[in-house]
Amino acid sequence: MSGSSFGLIGAAGYVARRHMQAIRDVGGTLQAALDPNDSVGIIDSFFPDATFFTEFERFDRHVDLLRRQGQPIEHFCICSPNYLHDAHCRFALRAGADAICEKPLVLNPWNIDGLAEMEQATGQRIYTILQLRLHPAVQALKERVGGERGNCTHEVELTYITGRGRWYGVSWKGDVHKSGGIATNIGIHFFDMLIHVFGGVRHNVVHLSEERRSAGWLELERARVRWFLSIDRDDLPEGAAANGSTWRSITVDGEAFEFSDGFADLHTESYRQILAGKGFGVADARPSIEAVARIREAAVKAKGGERHPFLARRA
Repeated sequence: MSGSSFGLIGAAGYVARRHMQAIRDVGGTLQAALDPNDSVGIIDSFFPDATFFTEFERFDRHVDLLRRQGQPIEHFCICSPNYLHDAHCRFALRAGADAICEKPLVLNPWNIDGLAEMEQATGQRIYTILQLRLHPAVQALKERVGGERGNCTHEVELTYITGRGRWYGVSWKGDVHKSGGIATNIGIHFFDMLIHVFGGVRHNVVHLSEERRSAGWLELERARVRWFLSIDRDDLPEGAAANGSTWRSITVDGEAFEFSDGFADLHTESYRQILAGKGFGVADARPSIEAVARIREAAVKAKGGERHPFLARRA
């Protein structure tokens, strides 16, 4: 498992650090990295000898040279903006490597079909990071739900508020065509986790759709989910702002589902699973991609489903 060679696209991004650490933890080597932004000093903490490029064309040329010299990059880590993920995955496969892509894998369900065809044509694999599925608390909840008899339906409430400043709207994250919007950019990992535990989506209703917040209701096979997502600090519960800009709560049947601990090593565990041939692929990503695409496109409804209690504060 150790000794694998890696390339990284999006080295200046927030999540790139976790990928660099995971590469180091599994005994891999970062051969080359790419980002149009040159604020990538974090590389020195992990792989100071990695070759770095700010221009894709030079990066592509270097990758090809390594291949012709008998030192091909085996895995490309994709940490670029959301709307570039599928293009960079295709680049990795054409280069004869597997892709390890941050979520969301793609913005639209039909993009998944194209990637699946590329896998078949090249014989390479695309893996996506769905690390919450590997969290012990999530695994225990899934096992419990899976072992229940009858048609037990759970009541779930998801609230996630993570304050972001004005820069967010100016960056690619504030452009729905590039990020996919709030539900896709900050909610995708929660939706994937809930679908993974409670089953597929039967009904999907949107109650609020704004630039900085979104809310709605999902009926899953074994759960009814009221959800509220926001990047506005004004939505933080009273007293929560004093403890930081992020507040997360998930309750199942009125009881808090606690999984705050155990996040630190989930990217590394994801890499271990991938290198062992057990990682999550394009088919695993499809249900949550379909759910958030529907949320992005759906008309807001005042009625239908159960409204999240935070919506009453905005009435």
